[in-house]
Amino acid sequence: MLYTTTCITCNNAVQKGIYNSMFYPNLLFMLSAFIVLAIIIAIFSRLATRRYQNRLLADPQLMETNSIPLMAASTVLGIGLGGFIDGIVLHQILQWHEMLTNKIPADTLVNKSINMFWDGIFHLFTLITTIIGVFLLWNLLNKKNINTSKYLLWGGLSMGWGLFNLVEGIIDHQLLKLHNVKEWSDNQQLWNYGFLVFGLLLMVLGWYWHKKGTSLRSPLKQEV
Repeated sequence: MLYTTTCITCNNAVQKGIYNSMFYPNLLFMLSAFIVLAIIIAIFSRLATRRYQNRLLADPQLMETNSIPLMAASTVLGIGLGGFIDGIVLHQILQWHEMLTNKIPADTLVNKSINMFWDGIFHLFTLITTIIGVFLLWNLLNKKNINTSKYLLWGGLSMGWGLFNLVEGIIDHQLLKLHNVKEWSDNQQLWNYGFLVFGLLLMVLGWYWHKKGTSLRSPLKQEV
């Protein structure tokens, strides 16, 4: 009986709550953080690549291994994994919030089902991001002269997760106010700021591993 009263295909109230005038705006809201994250990674990867190329032009004999491909790929993967951790732990296991609980409180079965739908859309975007990250890592198998330090891998994963927290926290919690980290709390902003601080700590840890990975690289020897 519970299933037949809350499923999307058999409950008119759930359908109306999802497929209304806010459907496309909500879809854009779900996607906005991932768009911003993609722009950030593209900009920083471009700037880092330019710096790497300038170093090689300044010293052609150095033939330095490139740390950017692995760092970029693992950062994308870290964003996807960070999204999954957020969705699995905070949305499903702890059930502190769902995607639209600040606008549509999950206090009825219908509202719970509506939020569950948008959680699914969010997980779909994190899945796509994770698949892109895996593809980027696989693509490195055919590349030469790149730095393959494990510290770059872990650094990218940590930075990606931290980036996800910062961007998603700023956009969804502060700007769009779609939900709070712990919806049923007397001090919602405290949890929201904690989410951002944790993301910042992950970024610092990722940067530390990145620096360690690049400092351990060795210049490639030229063939005699």
